[in-house]
Amino acid sequence: MALLLVNLDKFIGDVETWRATFAEQIPDLELRIFPDAGDLSEIDYLAFMRPDFDVIPAPPNLKAMFTRSAGVDSFIRHPNVPQVPLGKLEPSGGDPMMTEYVIMHVLRFHRDMPGYQQRQANREWHRVAITRPEERRIGFLGYGMMATAPALVLKSLGFPVSAWTRTPKPDAEIPVFHGEDQLEAFLNQTDIAVCLLPLTKETEGIFCARTFAMMPKGAMLVNVGRGKHVLTNDLIAALDSGQLAYAALDAHVPEPLPPESPLWAHPKITVMPHVARRPTVAQLVTEIAANIQSLDAGGGLLQEIDKKAGY
Repeated sequence: MALLLVNLDKFIGDVETWRATFAEQIPDLELRIFPDAGDLSEIDYLAFMRPDFDVIPAPPNLKAMFTRSAGVDSFIRHPNVPQVPLGKLEPSGGDPMMTEYVIMHVLRFHRDMPGYQQRQANREWHRVAITRPEERRIGFLGYGMMATAPALVLKSLGFPVSAWTRTPKPDAEIPVFHGEDQLEAFLNQTDIAVCLLPLTKETEGIFCARTFAMMPKGAMLVNVGRGKHVLTNDLIAALDSGQLAYAALDAHVPEPLPPESPLWAHPKITVMPHVARRPTVAQLVTEIAANIQSLDAGGGLLQEIDKKAGY
């Protein structure tokens, strides 16, 4: 029984850390690191980040694959993707780093920290009216495991919190709008929008002039989804007109963001270099071990991706 690791050692940890952690947590599983695949017939699992299926081999006895990539849109339709279950390497309760990151930006905007930073640069002693949490409506686009934890923390702080999803979520702890028909009603009552959507044909460019106009004047955007969720020119126009007050962007197109991008210097935009969260090797191996244990017991992957839906 073997697992082939592809690219993960280039982005997280190093080869020695991966080998030591696998030996500690899954001693019965042989770890192979691409391109040293060895006998392909012995490989049961693939774990990867930013995979290139033009060069990754197709093990004939593969049972499952695990991805650390934030989205699967870049490879899910590739003709060489093995037709086995694909799971995300995500903790079931969400990632604490994502929770703190989302809350950080929501609170920054809620308390007008970008405005105070600008006033400090101008040496201006000027107070603005403070908006109470119960007066600031937070809306999450996407309400999966990464969104649930920060949404509930913000709810506990007194913010009215809601979400918008593709399909109904009747058991959610907050009000959930769903489907294209309810997007406008959702945005109408969202003062700070937090995007944690997957990138699909339906969600690409979802933040554009049309949807910005649906939001209350002076609304704000925190995008921790994908760069293609936001149309840059429409965002800048909405900020310049005052329709939006601020935006914080963690994902961009392209990455790295080129020096000539107008996003860098815009006074109402916070540019972050895709740093919302960074799991450790130990966390990822723990998730791999839990998934293999589930499969061995006759169950399924813990966070299986619906290949048709694209997330």
